[in-house]
Amino acid sequence: MKRKRRTGLIISVILAIIVVVGIAGIVHQRFGKTSTTTVRLGLVGTDSEPVWDNVRKRLKKQGINIEYVIFNDYVQPDVALKDGKIDMHSCLTRYYFESYNKQQNAHLTAIGNTVISPLGLYSQKYKKLQDLPNGATIAIPNEPTTLGRGLNALQSAGLIKVKKDSGIKPSLKDITSNPRNLQFKEVDPATAARALNSVDAAIINGNYAVAANLNPKKGSIYLEPINKAAKPYVNIIAVQEKNKDNEVYKKVVAAYQTEQTKQAIEKTYKGAQEAAWPIYGRN
Repeated sequence: MKRKRRTGLIISVILAIIVVVGIAGIVHQRFGKTSTTTVRLGLVGTDSEPVWDNVRKRLKKQGINIEYVIFNDYVQPDVALKDGKIDMHSCLTRYYFESYNKQQNAHLTAIGNTVISPLGLYSQKYKKLQDLPNGATIAIPNEPTTLGRGLNALQSAGLIKVKKDSGIKPSLKDITSNPRNLQFKEVDPATAARALNSVDAAIINGNYAVAANLNPKKGSIYLEPINKAAKPYVNIIAVQEKNKDNEVYKKVVAAYQTEQTKQAIEKTYKGAQEAAWPIYGRN
């Protein structure tokens, strides 16, 4: 009789253990498993993917999956963000972004600085700025914001002067002094590098310079200074206003603004872009 009781007790204990282990397994599966959050990130072109790949790899360990949504122009990312087709974008300058946001009452906001891409003046004919002859022809991007930025860069180089009240968007009509009688040829920003064959020098965006195998720091005859005046041209990470305090999005920004990312930017762009947050702050 005692043996039967002992055997029954042992069986009861074993069954109890099985039940407890089973319940623990269910609880772990339901509550212990780390969930993954997908963030749809808008980019223009693919040149920034190597940098974001670096960030994405680290975010994956935090349960955040970055899904790229690639656009071919700089208008669609803001539209897509406004319409909720993407969760954030990282491809526009602060000035361009804020202009769209204000004009369209889009209720978008910047939550982090990423990079700044200085404009460069390049030439296949001359190695120094002072070598540019009188009457030299300069190719300059025809997009109004970049054209104005290019003229301000030429002013900082001492080649021209523009109206003081023209701000960051002077036009060719705002040139007040042109002692070398420079001639300007307006071109599409994407074709400025190709125009080097037919002009004396060209203002070229950093990303297009790299695509044309031009080294901004070594190959330009003048590079736009990275100073307070250049802050409107800092690229930003943007989200809808209602999501500005989203903890996942904050983690994305935090993962981007790290020394690892800074090194990836230097390796990828070789001076065509620089980490902006060490210079201008995190936002």
